[in-house]
Amino acid sequence: MPKTALLTGTSRAVGLGFAAARLLSELDYHVILTARDLARAESLAAQLPNATALRLDLTDHSTMTAAADYAAQTFGRLDVLINNASDIVDFAALSALDADPAAVQSALDIDVLGPWQLTQLVLPLLKAAPAHSFAKHALNTLTGVLATAPRDTPILVNAVDPGETATHPERGDEDTARPALESARGVGWAATLPPGGPTGGLFRDGQLVLSLLPGTENTAGPDRDRSGPAAGKPLLRQDQ
Repeated sequence: MPKTALLTGTSRAVGLGFAAARLLSELDYHVILTARDLARAESLAAQLPNATALRLDLTDHSTMTAAADYAAQTFGRLDVLINNASDIVDFAALSALDADPAAVQSALDIDVLGPWQLTQLVLPLLKAAPAHSFAKHALNTLTGVLATAPRDTPILVNAVDPGETATHPERGDEDTARPALESARGVGWAATLPPGGPTGGLFRDGQLVLSLLPGTENTAGPDRDRSGPAAGKPLLRQDQ
């Protein structure tokens, strides 16, 4: 049976999530593309040789449960979970005092609480796989928490910074932004770390940036030994 990866927020052809799905598909993973708009996820899944589309809304617990049940009944395991979905940034709010409380709640639900709940739901499936990864473009704090929680297990937890990426051309991405597929290579690297790989760090393009582990001195950089702890967008992997 091929390895299986579930990705959230895969509804845009130019998005980072779909770029990561394409890379994993090329590595012979069966990718499960999920989005709030099922039709858009289905359209993207049709472009890949081994892909399934599901509706998943990180503010709707029933859709997360349904996705976890589907993976359990169809594959019996999950090798990779990539929490790619994120809320739309409110660029008009320049200060915390100007922020719309409803927008803040939505951001917390989609960027933190939803991925947290989804991870809990699929954790038995991740443990059932020979090795697994969880990548999430979100909060460094959550990454640090996830990194320290499974210390008595062979699970690896890291974060990935994709860098400035041209995922919204309709907004006029800056000229310095790179294509989503190029940025997604760092996500793919983290999602396919070998046994004994690094844990507790933030990586960009496979290079350690800094540590998210509590009490760790952040002296990381491109020249530092990448086998040590680091920090950033959460990646969770179980070692054999």
